[in-house]
Amino acid sequence: MKYRRLGRSGLVVSEICLGTMTFGSMADEATSLAVLDKAFDAGIDFLDAAEVYPVPPDAKWAGRTEEICGKWLKGRSRDSVFVATKAAGPGRGWFQAPVRGGKTGLDAHNLERALEASLRRLGTDYVDLYQTHWPERGLPMEETLEGLARLVQTGKVRAIGCSNESSYGLMKSLWAAELHGLPRYETIQNNFSLLNWRFEDELAEVCRQEGVSLLPYSPIAAGVLSGKYQGGAWPENARFTTYKETSPRTQAMTKRFVNERSLAATEQYMKLAADCGLSPVTFAVAWTLTRDYVGSTIIGVTSPEQLDEHLAAADVTIPDDALAEAQRIAREIRYPLG
Repeated sequence: MKYRRLGRSGLVVSEICLGTMTFGSMADEATSLAVLDKAFDAGIDFLDAAEVYPVPPDAKWAGRTEEICGKWLKGRSRDSVFVATKAAGPGRGWFQAPVRGGKTGLDAHNLERALEASLRRLGTDYVDLYQTHWPERGLPMEETLEGLARLVQTGKVRAIGCSNESSYGLMKSLWAAELHGLPRYETIQNNFSLLNWRFEDELAEVCRQEGVSLLPYSPIAAGVLSGKYQGGAWPENARFTTYKETSPRTQAMTKRFVNERSLAATEQYMKLAADCGLSPVTFAVAWTLTRDYVGSTIIGVTSPEQLDEHLAAADVTIPDDALAEAQRIAREIRYPLG
């Protein structure tokens, strides 16, 4: 396992991060603990959670993921693990978070309440990286950054980051941090994969020039790049098999990820992976690690066995001609996720 610095912070973490959003829903506690053990033994020292996890978000189990991670952390030296979690953005509009009565936001009050609850569930007195889960437009950036600064000053947060943010939002926050002498976002956690190259339109340049690290999530496009949905298949217990029957929001997400164009692109990427002697999962994860602005790629599994193909990416060097072919496929089937 190789290691990379996050932004300009003091955090140097494994280049593969274990995402935990399935812990407590698609993966029960025993399975989740086994996944954590195997990942840590393989050299992954970076965990990513959120106060609204597991998914699909639901008040009946919100926070359960952090509780499971907290149980696992009790058996480890706290200094040996980098823990990241996230505070829910505004609870209105496209999504109402199943915490704090849905009255969430990124003001100082909400950030403090969110962090204190996360620390209790995680069983720790600090987190290494604290992230805003999605932006709150209309709230001045400095209001959020000032709230986060207080948490940094107390020693309960080491570094801060954002998630699901735009070029405008990231640059605006960096400007506000510099103008007001506040902590800056060292990371941005956005969807990024062979099926979703949008980050490279603008955000990649922001990250390169401003020294911010991308933490890509869904590097295998929520399982689509594994090939499990090819040929009209809907595997039992797979995410989108469940999502397409769950709610209007998850149904819309299913249509976005599993569609004619995404499956056509996946077919080509699977052939490219095979030509390289790699599984589609290993190829997809390894591809994200070829980007110089990536700090750590977030993987997610529902069983220890699924880790093997993800972990194999740490030892892969993708040939230049294969990278060029991936670029050609992306140009041919542009933005298959819409």
